[in-house]
Amino acid sequence: MLFGKFTGNVLMSNQSTKSARLLFGAALTSLLLVSACDRQGERLERAREIADASLKQISGETVVEQANKTDPMRSVPVEARAIAGKVISDISGKPTNKPAFAVLSVIAKPADIPPAEAMAEIDDGELFLEDETALADAMEEAPVAAAPAPRAPASRSLELFQPEMGIAPRVKLDPKAREQSLQQIEEATRALETTAQTQPAPLKKTRSLQPRSLESAPVEEQMAARKLARRSLVTRDAIVAQRDANAVMLDTLAKYKMNAEVTLSREGQMVIQVAGAGPTLFTPEDAKDPSLSFLAIDEGKGCPDPNDLDAIEADPVLATNCFVDDLRASGQFEYVEKDFIFENQFVRRPPEGSPSTSNGVTPSTGSTTPVNVEVTPNDPLWDLQWDMKPRGSGEGQSLGGAGFQDFWTRQGIEGSSDVVVAVVDTGLQMNHPDIAASANIAPGWDMVSDPRMGNDGDGRDSDPNDPGDLCNPAVPGAADSFHGTHVAGTIGAAASNNGAGVAGGAWNVKIVPVRALGKCGGRLSDINDAIRWAAGLIPAEGEDGSEVWNDNPADIINLSIGLFEYCPASLQDAIDSVTERGAVVVSAAGNARIDTAYYAPGGCDNVISVAAGNALGEITAYSNFGDGVDILAPGGEMARDDDNDSRPDGILSTKASTDCYDPVTGEAVQDCYYAYEQGTSMAAPHVSAALALLKARDPEASSDELIETLMAATDPRTDMQCAGLCSDYPGTTPIPGSENMCRRPCGGRILNLANVPEPVGTTGVGD
Repeated sequence: MLFGKFTGNVLMSNQSTKSARLLFGAALTSLLLVSACDRQGERLERAREIADASLKQISGETVVEQANKTDPMRSVPVEARAIAGKVISDISGKPTNKPAFAVLSVIAKPADIPPAEAMAEIDDGELFLEDETALADAMEEAPVAAAPAPRAPASRSLELFQPEMGIAPRVKLDPKAREQSLQQIEEATRALETTAQTQPAPLKKTRSLQPRSLESAPVEEQMAARKLARRSLVTRDAIVAQRDANAVMLDTLAKYKMNAEVTLSREGQMVIQVAGAGPTLFTPEDAKDPSLSFLAIDEGKGCPDPNDLDAIEADPVLATNCFVDDLRASGQFEYVEKDFIFENQFVRRPPEGSPSTSNGVTPSTGSTTPVNVEVTPNDPLWDLQWDMKPRGSGEGQSLGGAGFQDFWTRQGIEGSSDVVVAVVDTGLQMNHPDIAASANIAPGWDMVSDPRMGNDGDGRDSDPNDPGDLCNPAVPGAADSFHGTHVAGTIGAAASNNGAGVAGGAWNVKIVPVRALGKCGGRLSDINDAIRWAAGLIPAEGEDGSEVWNDNPADIINLSIGLFEYCPASLQDAIDSVTERGAVVVSAAGNARIDTAYYAPGGCDNVISVAAGNALGEITAYSNFGDGVDILAPGGEMARDDDNDSRPDGILSTKASTDCYDPVTGEAVQDCYYAYEQGTSMAAPHVSAALALLKARDPEASSDELIETLMAATDPRTDMQCAGLCSDYPGTTPIPGSENMCRRPCGGRILNLANVPEPVGTTGVGD
């Protein structure tokens, strides 16, 4: 049986009633804000009606009647259709205006290291390779067809500052034993040089090699060649620069009486972890979990007096600031930065004081001609997925829909298993019934290096299962987010068209889960490595110390993560390295209601930055905006019901949850596998899924060609679709004729896959 046994007909518990009232209050509060707009009385009454209907439906007081008695939702067990959709409080408790970082952990890259080189080059279908044995070796690597089974947390213990940082030498620097430390540096240097000697030589810049055509080559050889074209070589220049940088770090550590462990990367990046722990991220009354004491808020104070050694020794946060400042001042490094902590981009409560952007103006929707729908998934919750519907106001359409159903029907394509999307996130709930039964999951990796954040008993390993990321239990409403499972479900991790749950945007796609966020978020250093591993540039380290490469290098990398900070240099470095090798990086714009230029990775270069839209096709109240936003896609707004179905307008996707309800009867259900969520985290995977479909349509398309086709698969927006109260968005442009309303730049276009031209010679009927 696909689903486990659960009690479907239970009385509404006190907790469920409380949650329903919370949704009632959130919906009413958010919708009352429209009183500042036109038609105040009418909208106020509509707000009351929606909130009242939502309360009765979720509390089980009413039964949701279905117009079509043969609706698939009624024909499946309650376990295959039960959903969660309550609005809960913020899970982190961390302030949103200042970033957090891991104390005494620093990322640096020595100056003047040339860009990493690939083992092979593919140009116009021809392979240029210096060493033919490398291709033969790559072909011998047996790809694994199925994801590894989830395993129990390891029982072995790890020393505090010995995380598994990937297949790269690690050097322990002890200023008190300077000669011994210098000897370790030399040993690590020789180890890297040995690796460099055993790999193919760099490609000759003259391109005098005899090319080999890949068009007629066997599929296995083509795949092996493309893997080699992604992989990074270890260059001697990088080795020498890292050795010299280690010597500088040794002197700095000696000044502050610190010991440290340094990890050397084949692309030049270094991670320095100083032995020690620092003050808590939380206020004293909230700091009930001492295991959180290694995180801190970045107050931006720097190092006021680098010569006050007593104060620095007593304060690890101050020590981190001074260590960073000294390394920067040495002139030895291209960049030096703190190991910032990224968060998922769920919105767990409506922002206080946020306006409703609904103002009675009907947005531009393109053609409103009814769509001749031929491809309709049999997943029972499909009717609740407004985000996937054709864009319009007719039957079976949504003003905020992204047109996935149009694409499936007109193109006759639902995806391809040859297209790979990596989801760098919290991992996947591997035992989720709609994921465990899915053929779309490829082997991934757990890149969370610090066991304190891993929450699974160890550091990096081959198990990308999500054990939960609950940060501070003292925060009211705190819970595990299972964020990556929801994101991946929207892309296509779930088994779509299988008569259970929801449908993904790409039914047939290969999802590579790369776990980089754990308890309390994810370290910048882990995210950098996760991005590179996902694209096939660097290996991970197996339990036996062997190199473990990603056998499915990503065509698309989804980053539904965020940091309230300008794009860190090391993150931009990682993004540049993978986009140069042909991957497309999609990022959430962020949920802070500010210009995405102040957010990362949404404000980084070489990413597709995605803002969140609601069921009317308008930018949501919480979404970041700005000229750096490339596209608007469905992100949901759970305090609204613009499609009038008495349910929150969130994005419905895979995620194990509790305190649920049956959408057919309205009765309470204790556990379920599907949930509404909202955020730019939900918008980004719609774009990743769209790119996966476009890649399936044109397998030979380059990343630039895919992006060009994606941007053509959009509709223009009206000013009102990016509107907000001028008082809430200072510096934005007033909209003529709309009192007190201002335009927020939110990308020039809104996603609509109906605009993709039909392939030549097709009938436009899906299979």
